[in-house]
Amino acid sequence: MKSWIAFKSILMKDMRNYYLKPPNISWGIIFPFAWTLMFFLRSQTTVDIRSILPGVMAMSILFGTTSMLAVTITFERRSRSFERLLLAPIDLNLLMLAKTTGAILFGIINAFVPVVFASFIVDLTGINWFVVLTSVFFIAVTSTFLGLLIAVSVSEVFEAQTFSNFFRFPMIFLCGLFIPVQKLPMILQPLSYLIPLTYGVDILKTAINGDGHLLLGLSFFMLVMFSLVFFMISTKNIKEKWIY
Repeated sequence: MKSWIAFKSILMKDMRNYYLKPPNISWGIIFPFAWTLMFFLRSQTTVDIRSILPGVMAMSILFGTTSMLAVTITFERRSRSFERLLLAPIDLNLLMLAKTTGAILFGIINAFVPVVFASFIVDLTGINWFVVLTSVFFIAVTSTFLGLLIAVSVSEVFEAQTFSNFFRFPMIFLCGLFIPVQKLPMILQPLSYLIPLTYGVDILKTAINGDGHLLLGLSFFMLVMFSLVFFMISTKNIKEKWIY
């Protein structure tokens, strides 16, 4: 019981200090809206909102979660406040779950900002909302743990942001957002299936438009596996590099 009280306290502290700040709230709304607007401005023809919705949702989650983890973890490590948490009588795995839950919630909220905008423009009937909600959750978890892995591998916020872009931008172009994976050059297709976002985007495409090309069970399984691997490597790095 005491461990879960500590979990709640850490989560509430992060929500107050980071996620519920007005700049972050506004950024969480503006960023997905900006992505959607970009597609409108770049397209020379009428934009199919439903066709771009899975990509905008996935990008909103990816950038929102990884950016927030880069700030919370690296900033607290630099200010040495994270070291005080490591001394607390709480299991390391539960501690890191507490530190990442806020980013997961932030990513989930980010994902549905474009959905709200789209609902005023197009008819969203026929969407499998249960699959959408489940996939958004798993994409947020996987992206958050990727952000955690990046954050624990550097010591400065600017390093974390730079390192994040090293992963994020290739993922955007290889995961099927702009070009379907099947239409990528053969040499790049194997790389696409090594990217967690590929499976998340495919689930959203299946749930929203019915045009995914992978089995839902396989995609969910891969997201869970990526999440576990990222989390395990992150906690291993913390034990080896941060706990003396």
